Amino acid sequence: MKIHPTGVSFHPNNARVLIRPFIPADPVKVANTIARILTLSEAACEEELGKAIADFSNRHLEVHAIWMRHYEKVAHHLGEPVSERRRLLIGAYFSGEYALESAALFNPSMVPHPDQSGTAPGEMRFIMSLRATGEGHISSIEFRTGVIHADHTVSIDEISPFVTVPELVPDQTYIKGIFIHKLAEMGLDNEFSQSVMAQLKPSFSLRELNDAIERTTCPEELEQEVLRTMDRVRWLAESNYQVHFRRALPISERIIFPVSSNESNGIEDARFVRFVHDDGEVVYYATYTAYNGHTILPQFLQTTDFQRFDVVTLNGRSVQNKGMALFPRRVNGCFAMISRQDDENIFLMFSENLHFWDEPILLQQPIEPWEFMKIGNCGSPIETEEGWLLLTHGVGPMRKYCIGAILLDLDDPSKVIGHLKEPLIAPEGNEREGYVPNVVYSCGAMVHGKRLILPYGMSDSASTIVTIDLADLLENIRKV
Repeated sequence: MKIHPTGVSFHPNNARVLIRPFIPADPVKVANTIARILTLSEAACEEELGKAIADFSNRHLEVHAIWMRHYEKVAHHLGEPVSERRRLLIGAYFSGEYALESAALFNPSMVPHPDQSGTAPGEMRFIMSLRATGEGHISSIEFRTGVIHADHTVSIDEISPFVTVPELVPDQTYIKGIFIHKLAEMGLDNEFSQSVMAQLKPSFSLRELNDAIERTTCPEELEQEVLRTMDRVRWLAESNYQVHFRRALPISERIIFPVSSNESNGIEDARFVRFVHDDGEVVYYATYTAYNGHTILPQFLQTTDFQRFDVVTLNGRSVQNKGMALFPRRVNGCFAMISRQDDENIFLMFSENLHFWDEPILLQQPIEPWEFMKIGNCGSPIETEEGWLLLTHGVGPMRKYCIGAILLDLDDPSKVIGHLKEPLIAPEGNEREGYVPNVVYSCGAMVHGKRLILPYGMSDSASTIVTIDLADLLENIRKV
């Protein structure tokens, strides 16, 4: 098969920085720093603030608002009110820049853009997500937009020099039934949690949850169990949240950075899919891996406009490991998901509810030498006339990752029609060098016209896009 390079590539840019809180864990150090700032006269405070503004205002939008938010995080250490300018200076001291893609920009996922207005005949506008990784291997989600032209060349829209994190919706609401189910799954169905849940309506807010926790008393002998339950209940609530960006922000400026404690060390490998519901409603879903430095947790994200995002935990005994990928529509009346339960094989799951997944079916085991170590998916299955095209990744000798493909029956995707005997893409030349050598990996491709448009990451460092004749690919799969 002929691989058609587009000449498009995405490389890390150290200059794309956001402002994060920079607050010592030791409250004494926080108090000591604030005490030193308070020794400055108002004139000296104004002078130091002016220096900070001159130094950083051209690198960030709304730097004043960010510094004021960070001031609020330490304001309880002050004994008396201070001027607005001094509050800003305190906020600046407890802030720091983070180069979110300084290490890598990789593992892309591509979907059609929700707005196709203004495109010429034969063109398709797209949105691509990328995993950006910076200091400490903390990963976040970035976006790019572009156009696939009628001749299958690809152009990328101008990239904003700024990055902006979304605003967190302050009082998230929860569905009581789903929340109770997840508590039971976590082993927290006890007297305390039942008492808390009994006080809440079928739909409740974070404030109402915290109020119910505060109102609930417990026997002294159960104090340790209750404290553990309280901590885990709040952890679960924090893991389900909503964020939104201002509509005027360019999409390339929008960054989904870790919010909850379960993803404090990264949001990894988002697999986006354009899902069409039975009534024609289009929703963009994504599965990703939340990582807190010790454990991983599959998470679920949804949006209709890439402006507002809802993040929820998934439920069921099959929600484990990495690499879950949702089919783009229901199959035989059920939602369908590709997964990897054992870090070795590919599984298939069906469910009547997007949020609950059980009973995985073994779909494909490693067959070829280049995938003997393990296989997984490279994004959501793509519907074709010949069947469901599922791009895969296989791991072979020396932890070399290659991209392959299998074809599933359109009516019964538990049936594998065929697979590629040789890799579709293997790391070659400079693609072998990077943060993690000898790796090519994708989180989602799309079909436009008669071509597969395949973005992929190169050795966990940078990304590119190639195109492949779809008929040629399917013919090679059928030959197996």
